[in-house]
Amino acid sequence: MDAANLARLNDARRGRRAAILLTDLDSGRDIVIFEGEPLSPSLRPAVDAAFRSGRSTSIDADGKRCFLNVHLPPAQIVIIGAVHISQVLAQMASLVGFDVRIIDPRTAFATSERFLGIDLMADWPVDVLKDRPLDAYTALVAVTHDPKIDDFPITEALRIGCFYVGALGSRKTHAARLERLRTGGMDEAALARISAPIGLDIGAASPAEIAVAILAEIVQTLRTRAISPAGDNK
Repeated sequence: MDAANLARLNDARRGRRAAILLTDLDSGRDIVIFEGEPLSPSLRPAVDAAFRSGRSTSIDADGKRCFLNVHLPPAQIVIIGAVHISQVLAQMASLVGFDVRIIDPRTAFATSERFLGIDLMADWPVDVLKDRPLDAYTALVAVTHDPKIDDFPITEALRIGCFYVGALGSRKTHAARLERLRTGGMDEAALARISAPIGLDIGAASPAEIAVAILAEIVQTLRTRAISPAGDNK
């Protein structure tokens, strides 16, 4: 591997940026492709599919045999609210392979006894996210029903371009939420990205079933997301 390309991959890893090392199997030459970069039409479908799946693979492009070595940041789920749904969702998401964080300033809910082994922060999201910001490989799940807790991280997730933004609540609750976010300056295109009611429509009733629906929707969104040119989601 070219030393300059190794440095670029290391920089991408530190910055939680997705990258692919494309190697020409005949010449041995390699290049680094970052997610969202402009590409030739012959490469775009295979590269986009590799970014979605995270699987390295060999391809034929423009008459050349190439290998795509995929380097993705570990996808994470940030849950706002230490509620019953969060207890199940955190366990399931960890088993699937997501890094999980839970943020809730309500110390009666955010206890280590209720979330053994989970990265739990009993503080306000506005304070936590200053030091541990969201990014494009984050799914934001807001489940407190409290605007004072949920609204800031939802707004921040939309601004940053998190790959998934979901919020718990009835249609009436969500309509009120949208009106607050509009008043705060959020545009309609951004608001349309919020999944609410949250999760796939599987008729979920119990907290565990709702957690299943949320996790399934997160995985679906991650694996089918559009790979837009850099800057399009800003």
